[in-house]
Amino acid sequence: MTRGLRHLPAARLGPRLAVRLAVRLAASGRDRGSVAMYVVLFTPVVFMLAGLLVDGGLAIHARQRAADMAEQAARAGANEIDTDALRDTGKPVLAPDRARAAACAMLASYRDQIAGSECDADGQEVAVTVEIRVEPQFLGIIPGFGDFQMTSSATAHPVTGGDDR
Repeated sequence: MTRGLRHLPAARLGPRLAVRLAVRLAASGRDRGSVAMYVVLFTPVVFMLAGLLVDGGLAIHARQRAADMAEQAARAGANEIDTDALRDTGKPVLAPDRARAAACAMLASYRDQIAGSECDADGQEVAVTVEIRVEPQFLGIIPGFGDFQMTSSATAHPVTGGDDR
């Protein structure tokens, strides 16, 4: 639009408008390079926001994956019911050693994905904790934003089909 106004005769624009237009057109050359400054200033901000988005998503996914692994292992351990105690009392009681071994065996199948785990069991429930290491994709280049651990825990207790709900 400005290019078209340069070619209009001053008589058609009026003397005041012609002077204003001439001053504005002459002053517009002073803004050269201001866009480059904004690009330099806002590029790190956009990079940080993208890093938070991507690496935050990785952290959330790792936490959900750790929770899934812990829940599966706890359920596998809760399947190890002491059948003698069940026959004697009619109530499901865990065999702690077998329950702990079953939960840890389930986690062993994820050995390459898990940074650490803990399995514990008593006669009533199985408790499992899983840690997964997350390697940031964007923010890892910034000092202090290196690998971190996401942890999740789950418990499960035995239930039989005859339990009152």
